[in-house]
Order: sequence, then C-alpha cells, then structure tokens
Amino acid sequence: MGWLFLAGAILTEVAATLALRAAVHGHKAWYVVVSVGYLSAFSLLSLALGAGLPLGVAYGVWAAVGVALTAVASKYLFDEPLTWLMGAGIALIMGGVLLVELGASH
Repeated sequence: MGWLFLAGAILTEVAATLALRAAVHGHKAWYVVVSVGYLSAFSLLSLALGAGLPLGVAYGVWAAVGVALTAVASKYLFDEPLTWLMGAGIALIMGGVLLVELGASH
C-alpha cells in the first residue's frame, strides 16, 4: 500500500509543479491547483512513510520520478527543452535512487 501512496504523491506533486508553471505564466486560478497538489503530495508521502517505506527510499523515488515526469511533461506542455544531456542527468539520478533502494534492502 505504501507504494500506491508514493505513486499518488508523485503524481500530485508533478501536477502541482506543472500548475505552478501555468499560474506564473497565465491565470492565477492555477494557484488553487498548486496548493491542493502540494498539500496532497505531502499528505500522501506521509501515508507512504506510515505504511512502512523507508524515508531515504521514498524520498529518493519521489524526487527522481518527479524530476523525470516534470521534465518530460514540461517539454510537451510548455515547449521547454529536453536535451540528451538532461536525459542523461535524469538517468543518473534514477540510477542513484536505485542504488539507495538496493542498499536499503540489505
């Protein structure tokens, strides 16, 4: 169940971050989505931790997947750059999180 809470935390955090970009460059009503999204993300993250996920693993996965999804979504939604170098950086972050997870399981 902890992983489902973490997935929800990631998706709501990414939605809030994308809404923040929209709010800064558009309608101020997006700030409602930002507020609800971040509140939901932290609430779901706390539920994931309460369900037994270790903090280092949960936060690492949350951050890495959030960065990757936000970069890809902003490429398509806001026409922001997503270069091969940025992709390599995202891959390195995800590899580091994988190593943290593998280390936590021992």
